[in-house]
Amino acid sequence: MSDAPAIPQSRPETPLQAYLVVLLGVAAISLGSILIRLAQQDGVPSLVIAAARLAIAALILTPITLRRHTAEIRRISRGDLMFAGVSGAFLAVHFATWVASLEYTSVLISVVLVNTHPLWVALLEVFFLKARLARAVILGLIIGLAGSVVVALPSGGEFSVGTNPLLGSTLALIGAITVAVYFTIGRKLRGGLSLLTYIWLVYSCAALVLLLAVVVTGAPVLDYAPQAYLWLVSMALIPQLVGHSSFNYVLKFLPATYVSIATQLEPATSAAIAYFLFTEVPSTLQIIGSVVILTGIILATLGQSRSASS
Repeated sequence: MSDAPAIPQSRPETPLQAYLVVLLGVAAISLGSILIRLAQQDGVPSLVIAAARLAIAALILTPITLRRHTAEIRRISRGDLMFAGVSGAFLAVHFATWVASLEYTSVLISVVLVNTHPLWVALLEVFFLKARLARAVILGLIIGLAGSVVVALPSGGEFSVGTNPLLGSTLALIGAITVAVYFTIGRKLRGGLSLLTYIWLVYSCAALVLLLAVVVTGAPVLDYAPQAYLWLVSMALIPQLVGHSSFNYVLKFLPATYVSIATQLEPATSAAIAYFLFTEVPSTLQIIGSVVILTGIILATLGQSRSASS
């Protein structure tokens, strides 16, 4: 997932640096699921992992945001604060469910399913914004959702990772739907705020929701191995801040469609790392289903871009 700022009317000539930053961004977000799995192996509860990722990111952003945008923060209306709270709550549910999905299923399936969020955004725009979808978008939705059914089903026999792959797939899909709601709400909120203020506000709201959940559930936050805390800090620094910031940076030079499609490299990259670190070998059916999903997402993304430009 990335928090895309408004796209400028014209872009300077694309430098090589922009393509390198795209690769950096893909590598950074691809490490998210890997760091989560490492923290889980060290006994850190999924809810604590999700809360730590957003809380640390929000703490890092706080002094920077306050120094640069104090006047803007003071002008934020009650309505925008309410939207930020709701948006942050959906973001919190996204991370809570997606992180938990990695307890029950493979990195590939979890990341592929949570990255179906562009399909759910398109559907939400139809129901709530009365948007009309181009044929290519509809076809992409059908293909992507069909692929989701394939990979969500337990693969009997050849390969199975996790104690409950079907539950893991369900949690990953909930993560995809909730982050789609977050993006949809965020479009209204983002229009009146600078990028830094926006992400600081929603990250902080999401972190508060998750920290409250940690307190209510009594999940322990201390007495883990030192490397467990390293994984938590790394999650906030690498996929959350470096990864998402990279994609926001390159939107000055590259079309949003290109950047959105580039993020779909995350499942393959994460799966490759998981293969070497955790010996996770996907079944043939899971690979086929994942390719079908990515095909549908790319087709829908291209269709939306052409529809918006016509």
